[in-house]
Amino acid sequence: MKEIAEAVSTRLSSSLPAVWNVPETLSQAMDYSLMAGGKRLRPLLVVAAAEALGGSRDAAMPVACAVEMVHTYSLIHDDLPALDNDDFRRGKPTNHKVFGEAMAILAGDGLLTHAFYSVVQASRQQGVSAESALAIVEELSRFAGPGGMVGGQVADMQGEQGVTDLDQLRYIHEHKTGDLIVFSVRAGGHIASGNAEQLEALERYGRALGHAFQIQDDILDLIGDESKLGKKTQSDVIQQKVTYPYFIGIEASRAEVERLTSEAKQALQNGAIPNPQRLLEIADLLLRRDH
Repeated sequence: MKEIAEAVSTRLSSSLPAVWNVPETLSQAMDYSLMAGGKRLRPLLVVAAAEALGGSRDAAMPVACAVEMVHTYSLIHDDLPALDNDDFRRGKPTNHKVFGEAMAILAGDGLLTHAFYSVVQASRQQGVSAESALAIVEELSRFAGPGGMVGGQVADMQGEQGVTDLDQLRYIHEHKTGDLIVFSVRAGGHIASGNAEQLEALERYGRALGHAFQIQDDILDLIGDESKLGKKTQSDVIQQKVTYPYFIGIEASRAEVERLTSEAKQALQNGAIPNPQRLLEIADLLLRRDH
């Protein structure tokens, strides 16, 4: 994880071509959040899924960077006063606290748009087939858009007004968090020219993993260590968001994380994925995470 996170960070630090005439403040605002650290989980999953099918790490890297750009844009916008109104992210003041709301919005816009440029470089620089690159662009649009992550964010925002059952909460988790994780593993599969059976196995893994990841986030928001999380705990309580622990309690939520982690691992163990070990280890690691 450390090796890939460092490689991704190095590439992200020079993601804007030097010949482009980009306003300095915009570049600084984009870099501020993009280089703030974090787990780099989604890039890790792109690379791990590609390598699980015998694909190249170098070929996966532009797409790994693209998904981190999309994730970072979503965090910048999520932190804005009109949405979650957060003051800290990854242990630092949120983007709008440093650059102002208008520039934070534009920095998010810049990262989202630049992600698609980065995906195309997998084909132009690393020889990923045009068909695979097209599939990745299509799926990034789908999983990050109105029927995916953005739709999940809307449901989450509206949920502050009262989620009444677990099905509504599952929808929020599936789309706000899960869809970008599903995209990441499927993108890795496309980079390695995975077949339909392999892509379906990766999607089942990503779906279960993403759901487990968000429930664990809900738990950590209640009982986590702020110094490790890099942000305030109890934010869900303050914003009156309904979470898994609210519905079923902490212990039952932990049990659900374990069940979903097991489900994710089982999706890879039918022989369709040649080298699933890294993906299995990632699932176990996320089960035990404390930030």
